[in-house]
Amino acid sequence: MTKSFSFRETEIPGLIQIDPFHADDIRGSFTKDYSKEIFEANGIHHDLAEVFYTTSHKGTIRALHFQREKQQPKLVRCIWGHVWDVVVDLRPDSPTFQKWLSFDLTGEGRTEILVPAGCAHGYLVLEHSIVSYKCAEKFYGEYDDGILWDDPDIGVQWPLDLIGGRQNVILAEKDKALQGFAAFMETQRKAARQGGARET
Repeated sequence: MTKSFSFRETEIPGLIQIDPFHADDIRGSFTKDYSKEIFEANGIHHDLAEVFYTTSHKGTIRALHFQREKQQPKLVRCIWGHVWDVVVDLRPDSPTFQKWLSFDLTGEGRTEILVPAGCAHGYLVLEHSIVSYKCAEKFYGEYDDGILWDDPDIGVQWPLDLIGGRQNVILAEKDKALQGFAAFMETQRKAARQGGARET
């Protein structure tokens, strides 16, 4: 079986669901999940700055992450295992501001998502998993930020029953200390006021 690239727009502008090129033969399989030429032919400009991978235990939640500055568009694919992936639109001028969408990503399914700049990203690990990130901006620790995974103002409906309940959630200490959406908005308002003051 051979399958070519396909690209599907989602309700969140710039968030694209992609099925990569894939071919099977008697040896096994071949998958190409990024091609600058093919992406650009489909109106997608995503030049790679860095590529990295995470390995995560079942029950891990990595969320909801973004960079305050030098925002990091990322092409995300589960290459082994199973994750329930979430993207939240944090762009104040977007028609889908504060909206979240979820994607069921598996190694066997091979579907990937292109997360645009200005969106937060995270996932719940449903099986021991490896996830790849192909980023159009490098990681800057000083700008690393996020919103709490269970913030009620965002209201992501995580399928915690699939890991046996909330008591089985695994969180890094840094993710436990993330801000809520209200605090994020206050920071945005302060930045806007300061920017306006500098222009006058």
